[in-house]
Amino acid sequence: MHYFVIFTPLIKTLMNNDFEVKKSTIPGSGKGLFAKRDFKKGERILEYLGEIITEKELDKRAEKDIYGYAFFVSKKKCIDAYYTPNELARYANDAKGLTRIKGINNNACYDIWKSRGWIKAEKDIKAGNEIFVSYGAEYWKDIRYNIKLDKERAAEAKKEKAKKEKAKAKKSK
Repeated sequence: MHYFVIFTPLIKTLMNNDFEVKKSTIPGSGKGLFAKRDFKKGERILEYLGEIITEKELDKRAEKDIYGYAFFVSKKKCIDAYYTPNELARYANDAKGLTRIKGINNNACYDIWKSRGWIKAEKDIKAGNEIFVSYGAEYWKDIRYNIKLDKERAAEAKKEKAKKEKAKAKKSK
C-alpha cells in the first residue's frame, strides 16, 4: 500500500487510494479518516497497524500519559499506533464521544480477524464519508475521569499560585 502526504497551508493530509485523513466533521476531534471509495456493509476496510506490545506495556505507557491509539487483541498482543502517525486507522473517530452531532453515527466497528485488528464497515459507506468507530464505554469513562482530574489539578494550581502571590505581596509591604 502506498501513502501520500500532501501539505496545505493549514493541515497536513495523509492518504492512500482508499482513504484520506483530514479535519474531522466532529468539532474538536482533530483529524478524521474519510473514505475515498464506497465500502459495503461487512467489508473489512482497513487494518489497524502500529507497534505490537503486550497489555502490560500498554498499561505502563498509559501511566505515563502515552495512550489513545491502542487496539487490544489479547493480553500478549496490543497494537499501539501512538508512535506511528502514518498509520491511517488511528484517525477513525467515535461519533458517540464527547462531542455528538445529530445525524452523525458510527458506521464501522473494530474487528479482530486472524489475530489482527481491523476496521469493518457496519453499514454501506459512501466515498467522501468519514469513518466512525465506537471506542467503547470504558474508553470514554477513562477520558471523562482524566478530564475531571485535569480540572481539579488546574484549580489546585490556581489556588497555589494565588496563595504564593498573596504571600509575596504581604512580604513586599
